[in-house]
Formats: sequence, C-alpha cells, structure tokens
Amino acid sequence: MSFTIAIIGRPNVGKSTLFNRLVGQKLALVDDLPGVTRDRREGEARLGDLEFTIIDTAGLDEGAKGSLTARMQEQTEAAIAHADALFFVIDARVGLTPTDRAFADFARKANKPVLLVANKSEGKHGDAGAMESFALGLGDPIQISAEHGEGMGELYDALAKLMPEPVDEDEDHDEGVPLTEEEAATRPIRVAIVGRPNAGKSTLINHLLGEERLLTSPEAGTTRDSIAVEINWKGRDFRVFDTAGLRRRSRIEEKLEKLSVADALRAVRFAEVVVLMMDSQNRFEEQDLRIADLIEREGRAVVLAVNKWDLMETKGGGAISGLRRDADHWLPQVKGVPIVAVSGLMGEGIDRLMQAIQDAYAVWNRRVPTSALNRWFEQAVQANPPPAVSGRRLKLNYITQNKARPPSFVLFCSRADAVPQSYLRYLTNSMRETFELPGTPVRITLREKANPFAHKRKRPS
Repeated sequence: MSFTIAIIGRPNVGKSTLFNRLVGQKLALVDDLPGVTRDRREGEARLGDLEFTIIDTAGLDEGAKGSLTARMQEQTEAAIAHADALFFVIDARVGLTPTDRAFADFARKANKPVLLVANKSEGKHGDAGAMESFALGLGDPIQISAEHGEGMGELYDALAKLMPEPVDEDEDHDEGVPLTEEEAATRPIRVAIVGRPNAGKSTLINHLLGEERLLTSPEAGTTRDSIAVEINWKGRDFRVFDTAGLRRRSRIEEKLEKLSVADALRAVRFAEVVVLMMDSQNRFEEQDLRIADLIEREGRAVVLAVNKWDLMETKGGGAISGLRRDADHWLPQVKGVPIVAVSGLMGEGIDRLMQAIQDAYAVWNRRVPTSALNRWFEQAVQANPPPAVSGRRLKLNYITQNKARPPSFVLFCSRADAVPQSYLRYLTNSMRETFELPGTPVRITLREKANPFAHKRKRPS
C-alpha cells in the first residue's frame, strides 16, 4: 500500500514547487501570487529510492464559513485525513508568522508524523527563519530549497525514518511485456473535461464522485490546475481530468490564467476521450467551436455534453434532435459526434454521458478489416472518381490502415500533392458512414506509390 504525504502550510511558501520537485515534472501551477493552488492534487513522488504518494494542498488560511477560502481549507483538511504523514512548510526567508504558529497547532492536532520543512533556505537569509521555526515545537527544521533542489538529502534521511519497510516485488514480473487486448480493455480510460469558464465541469465531476472533491463557485475561473481523479462507473475505471475554463486568447491577460490554459491543453493531449462541455443557454459559441477544432487536431475522441439541461424550458425529443442538427452543422470535422444533454447539478443524463464516453473510446480504438476496407475503397472510387488535375488523371491505387487511436489510413496514389482536399473529405465522410466511425477524428495520409521503372534509364535514340 502506498505511503501518502500531504504538503501543508500557509499560502506562497513553496508547497507546489516542492510537489513538482518530488514528482519530477511541473504538474502543479507555480506563481508568486498567493493562493494559486485551490483543489488538492495527487502525484507519484520519488526521492532517492523512496517512492510515495504526495498531495499538494491549498495554503492554510482562514475564511468565512461557506466562502471559497473556507472550502479550500476543507480540501486541505481532507488531504490531511487521507495522509500518513505531513510536510509542514514554512518560508525561511520570511521567518515565522502568526499564521504559521496557528496552523502548527492545527498540524499537531492531526496526530500524524510531521516533518518541518524550512523552504527557501538558500543563501544566508534563510538561516535566521529556520532557527526561529524551532519555536513551533515540531522538531528540527529541514532546510531546503525546492526551487534549486538543495537539502533533498536531509529531507530523504528524515523521510526514510517514517516510511515502512518496502515489500519485495515478484522477481518474475516483467514491466516490458506489452499489454494484451483484454488488459488494455480494462485499463482506466483517460478523460479530460474541457469547455469555457463556468460551464459546470467541476460540478459534473463532483456528482460522479459523490462528494465535493473539486471546488465549485458561481464565479468563473475557480478551477486553475488540471486535477485528476479516479472514478469507477459500473465496473469500468476512468481517470478524469478537470481543467480550467478556456477563453479566447485575446481575453487572456494574466500570467496565472495563461498557465492554467497551458495546463488544460496538456490534459487534452494526455487524454484519450475529451468531453467538451457547453452551457445549454449559450451553446455552440465561437469559443466552443475553437475548442472542438483543437480536440480534433490533437486526434482525440470527442463527446459533447450540453450542461445545465435542467434550466431548459423545452426538453423533449425535438430539443435533442435540434442539438444533433446543430452539432453536425457547426462541427463537420467530427460529424456524428456523440452529444448528451446533462445536468451536473441534478445528475440528469450522467449514465448516458458515461456510456457515450465508452462508445467514443471504442470507436477511437477501432481497426477496419483489410478486406472490408478494400471493398469500400473500390466502390467509393467507382461511385465518385477523383477529378483530373491539369488534364491528367489521378490514379488511386489502394488504402491501408496503419494505426488506430485515432483511426489512421495511408492512401497510395500517383500524385499525392494533386489530390484535392474536397476529395479527401468525401472519402472521410464515406468511411465514417460505412464503418460506423462517428465523431472520432479520421486521418488519411497520402503517399506516392514507388515507380518500379524509375531506376531504368532511357535508351539513347
């Protein structure tokens, strides 16, 4: 069982920087502005030969009951309850503050092992603050610089005394063995929830989890980091990423929002299925279409979720049919994309959404039998031959599928640069209809067939 450590402390002492240092990559957003971290974030950490789970938390701060600050602290309290030990981080350059002293008592009452970490101890300025921290009664401070990687050896020595003895692993286990199809079918599906700010992404995920795991607020922009949560839905595992709302680039001014958007885009690239969430009151706006285009270009399976359906006056079959027509009209590049009306707040349509995600994932992984592909190709070319270009006929030889995830094909022809885009769209749409590939990106790469007589020189006349 994994050993879990929660990093706690007041805002802006470098908790997220330490988190990133231990997980070995920049997963958590870091900025000089206090209070960047809001939701708790977990990661698999490594320090020397020690492996453990680390939780980055919001800075401990006081706030009125029900306020965003108070709910951020509730997230931190949940992380402490889940953890086996705590890193209590202070800023050695600033020294002790009344807030540090108050929350040292809070950490002590957790009745769990606490390591006092004096961060930002590089140079002479950190020594005085580190010495002050003895007054907290949490033991000797471990002086580190998370940003520069200093003091990690001392942190290792202190942590090694807390962690349980490692369990010997089966020597016959071979990590290099590829997964079978059955194993791949049971792996968690990676799902990113994206959309404009305040579309209800976090509310939906909280309903799936059955708890207030992610902070929600009527204020747009509550989510900053891309937070991953594990969900089991009717026996199928999912790893779901909540992301920051994506606005038009021209409206993004603050550095922090730029970092949040970049984090959301990384989540899209890491995902296998992306759920584009739209507000039912303002659907298919320009930014929705831009996000959908981004997902298609990244080659991810797409599911459209129209949220806040409980606020719609008309909810019958006619309204759903209207959604289908609108989706095919505005998003022809992913024609047939699954579209589900949901209410993250009330829990309406959640079963249909989770089934649509699994269906989209299956289509994204689909391989078309070669014989069926060849029969379709011959019929498609006969029904609509490629146009002549500059008076010369284009010859399309054959097509083959080179990979799935998304379905990708190689078309061998006589002049690759002369095949019109309109003809490729015709082949793509025909393929979608014939092989039931709705919504998923379809890639067709053109390749010129080698001329078997190219090596022969012309005989002199």
